Amino acid sequence: MGEPTSTVFPQEILDQWAGRGIDLPALFSAGRLGERMGLVITHAAPEKVVGTLPVEGNTQPYGLLHGGASAVLAETLGSVGAMLHGGPTRLAVGVDLNCTHHRGLTSGTVTGTATPVHRGRSTTTYEIAVTDEQDRRVCSARLTCMLRDAPGDAYRT
Repeated sequence: MGEPTSTVFPQEILDQWAGRGIDLPALFSAGRLGERMGLVITHAAPEKVVGTLPVEGNTQPYGLLHGGASAVLAETLGSVGAMLHGGPTRLAVGVDLNCTHHRGLTSGTVTGTATPVHRGRSTTTYEIAVTDEQDRRVCSARLTCMLRDAPGDAYRT
C-alpha cells in the first residue's frame, strides 16, 4: 500500500480547530475500521473530501470489491465533510446512506470524492463518487447527516 498519506486541510480549518489539542487526521478518519481497511483521507474540507481505499483485502467471496467497503468509504468521506461544515461546536451523525454499485473490481485502488448537495444548520447531504484508477464510476452514494450540538468534552483526547 506504500507510505501513509497525511490529510491536507485548508488553512481555515486548521485555524478553526487550533488550540484544541486534537489530532485532526485521527478525528476526521474512519477510525480503526478505516485503518483495517486501508482507507486514507487525502484532502478534507467542507466543500470536498477525497480518500482512497485498496480493493485487495476489501473483497467479497467472488473476489470483487465488497459493496460494504464502498459504503464505508462513502460514509466516511461524507461524514468528514459534514463534521467540517458543522465545526468544533457540532457533531455529525449519519441518518441515511444510499449506494448504487456500477462495476466490480478485483484489484487496484478506488478513490472517493464527496461534494455537498446541501449544507444547512441541522442537516447536510453529500454526494460521493467512487471511481477506479481509470476514473470510471464504481459506486454512486449519497449520505445525509444530522448536525447536533457537541457536548463540551466531545473532542477531548
